[in-house]
Amino acid sequence: MSSIKVLKNFLAISRHKSVAAAAREIGLTAAAAGQQLQQLEADIGVELFDRTKRSMTLNHHGRSLVEPIQEIIARYEALGSDFKSELSGTIVLGALVSTLMGAFGNTLNELKQNYPELEIKLIAGLSSNFLEQVIEGSLDAAIVTESPYALPQNVQWTELYTEPMIVIYPAIKNKKGFTPKELANQFPFIRFERNTWTGHLVDQTIRANKLSIKEGMELNSVEAIIELVRQGLGYSIVPKLANVSWENDRQLKISALPGKTIYRKVGLLEKRKHSRENITQEIKKYFLDEVIAKRKTTP
Repeated sequence: MSSIKVLKNFLAISRHKSVAAAAREIGLTAAAAGQQLQQLEADIGVELFDRTKRSMTLNHHGRSLVEPIQEIIARYEALGSDFKSELSGTIVLGALVSTLMGAFGNTLNELKQNYPELEIKLIAGLSSNFLEQVIEGSLDAAIVTESPYALPQNVQWTELYTEPMIVIYPAIKNKKGFTPKELANQFPFIRFERNTWTGHLVDQTIRANKLSIKEGMELNSVEAIIELVRQGLGYSIVPKLANVSWENDRQLKISALPGKTIYRKVGLLEKRKHSRENITQEIKKYFLDEVIAKRKTTP
């Protein structure tokens, strides 16, 4: 019967949709990863992927095996956990890159320091893509913004923290600031991609503050937008990320919204029942403790 390494290889291929990419993640050659997948399919007796020249996608047989295989790996990694007080094993998390520049990056650092036997694998991407991956089981959980749509009943989202949406614009010598109207006249608006969850939030912010904008570029990366603003190519509305030194940045200025402040809510997306709940509970507890600590120090 297939080994735990073979099962982990299957999950990596299902996430990346590529044998070569999965091999890089788990430290194998592409040939070895391909052979392990062939071994698993031979053991089970069916093909698990629809193959094309450029990618591999789980077929219905493969999708049905993701959750059972995750459970097998979780049970294996939990062997001996009754004798340990620490979290251990592997959790595969989807994460927006911007959340790693925000408050969640600090949480990962603390988790690794507190639980050295815990392995955290991060997959970067977009909130809407993570939802599908959490449902199919190729991700244990994901750090995402609040969905603008109703979520399926078998998943849940728990708010962890909020970030105010702010206006960012290029720093110009001898110019203290711009009004919203001056910004629209002076610069094109660099927009976060409309069909993403954060893109919906930007639209909500524009409507709530009745802003007039001159459309420019559209990107799906907060980090890229910040860099383009630094270069003087436009202005934008983005979440105020926790680990960015906004006030010390000499190339851009930030401003609160002129009317209603809108907040980006960041939370943990997971199935209502899954094999890594002990770890996701610890992540949620960390943020709950942070909120309680802040309340105690607020006069």
